[in-house]
Amino acid sequence: MYVLGLNAYHAGAAACLVRDGELVAAAEEERFNRIKYSAGFPTEAIRFCLAEAGITAYDLDHVAISRDAGANLHKKLLFALSSRPSVRFVRDRLSNAARVRDPKAALAHALDLDGRRLTAQFHNVQHHLAHMASAFFVSPFEQAAVLSIDGMGDFVSTMWGVGHGNRLQVLGSIGFPHSLGIFYTAISQWLGFEKYGDEGKVMGLAPYGQPIYLDQMRRIVRLQRDGTFELDPSYFVHHAGGATMTWDSGSPTLGRLFSPKLASLLGAPRAGGDRLERHHLDVAASLQAMLEEAALGLVRMLARTSDQTALCLAGGVALNSVFNGKIRPRTPIEDLFVQPAAGDAGTALGAAYYVYHEVLGQPRQYVLRHPATGPEFRNGRLASVLDQCGLAYQALPEDELCRRVAELIASGDVVGWFQGRMEWGPRALGNRSILADPRRADMKDVLNARIKHRESFRPFAPSVLAERTGAFFAQDYADPFMTTVSDVLPHQREAIPAITHVDGTARLQTVDGAHSPLYAQLISQFEELTGVPVVLNTSFNDNEPIVCRPEEAVECFQRTRMDALAIGNYLLRKAA
Repeated sequence: MYVLGLNAYHAGAAACLVRDGELVAAAEEERFNRIKYSAGFPTEAIRFCLAEAGITAYDLDHVAISRDAGANLHKKLLFALSSRPSVRFVRDRLSNAARVRDPKAALAHALDLDGRRLTAQFHNVQHHLAHMASAFFVSPFEQAAVLSIDGMGDFVSTMWGVGHGNRLQVLGSIGFPHSLGIFYTAISQWLGFEKYGDEGKVMGLAPYGQPIYLDQMRRIVRLQRDGTFELDPSYFVHHAGGATMTWDSGSPTLGRLFSPKLASLLGAPRAGGDRLERHHLDVAASLQAMLEEAALGLVRMLARTSDQTALCLAGGVALNSVFNGKIRPRTPIEDLFVQPAAGDAGTALGAAYYVYHEVLGQPRQYVLRHPATGPEFRNGRLASVLDQCGLAYQALPEDELCRRVAELIASGDVVGWFQGRMEWGPRALGNRSILADPRRADMKDVLNARIKHRESFRPFAPSVLAERTGAFFAQDYADPFMTTVSDVLPHQREAIPAITHVDGTARLQTVDGAHSPLYAQLISQFEELTGVPVVLNTSFNDNEPIVCRPEEAVECFQRTRMDALAIGNYLLRKAA
């Protein structure tokens, strides 16, 4: 049985394919069309998933799309009657909803198919149910609390419940216009970070300030006695139709979300190119503190009402790894699972598994233990690309490749690492990575100047051997998907300064040799040379989607000042 899951006509367009309960493939459209956070219909991602399984769309049994325009209709009607949103607001949403209602026609058009021959049954899955399914149904837990928090989807921003076996039970939700995701995005816009996806930058900025404006934030987000929250709508314009959204085939755009009242509370908004002042740093810190206060309140409420100690977390807010890192130390939760594509792309995965388990009643059998679900390229294809580019390279067995790359990193070189299947989700996790020495205090500046061209306040992340995590970080809990921030142990901060953020933390990835054998071997070789079982890992890109094909890896290698490239079994270096 084949189930195709889609996130379409929304940011992070993506597709995944499930065969008899096993995940065959999953990928975001942006990796193929090279448009960051690409919206629209995930045509190329679908083509890849079908090719990976060796089937055509005519062989599909079910297709699930992670939107349901018919969900919460009564709430939408009440909102329209009471708020009288702008004509443009209504028109934009009706246009988007019309696309979602007919995914069969969209699939036939995208793949140039005869729609009459498509025998698959098509399903619309409510946005947050897809988020919850994406977290629980591929988790290692037989039962767990499940929480989804994001901006907004199908008129809901937050949903929680309990997963048991192959069933999800929804216990509650928070609807439009109240949203922690919208709150975080609005303040990010006020701070001058206005592009879609810039919220992660603000998370990195927050440790440079102090949360001295938390009282002001509590006027904007009002915590309720039951552990939930409400927004004060007067600080926003999204509920009045004042924020335009574009979800076409390009990069998504989002209009300004905050009202003049927010500027009266916090001061004049910062223009994107202006200098970051102390005031901005403190607002960022206060924003992060408010998000944590509200979101941790939800987690505590859910732990209490569900009587569960394991939590599955999804939604855009689940990509806030600082918040995630505080869940186990500050709540009754003992075990945490955040799948690597926790944002909207991951709803493709959730929609497929929701149909497979909830609709079809199939038992659970699959656990997502590694993120390598995308395209893979054999050595013959890689050598052909290198030859076509006229590049000199060495062919090495895996053991020798890992040893040589470890030596290069230890000597201060920056190495592109292109191996195996592309990762699922927004973070490179050892298959499409740029690697460097975490012991060098200047490495962050080196990477930004030569390759990444990022803001100086953004940290770089470590990959650490799973069995050695507790020797360097204030946790030994496995996190193979780099979804939590942890303290670097004080006595180790001087040993790995390049990945230690200004507040002494790091967003770490634990690497298990059972699931990432080549990457673990490389890090082990680096430890043999240096005594440090950690490498600096950043995504293989330069202000673009993470590289997918070898041609993109080579182009990025040549365009930037990377020193070496390990691509499959081949190693090439630039002339000194």
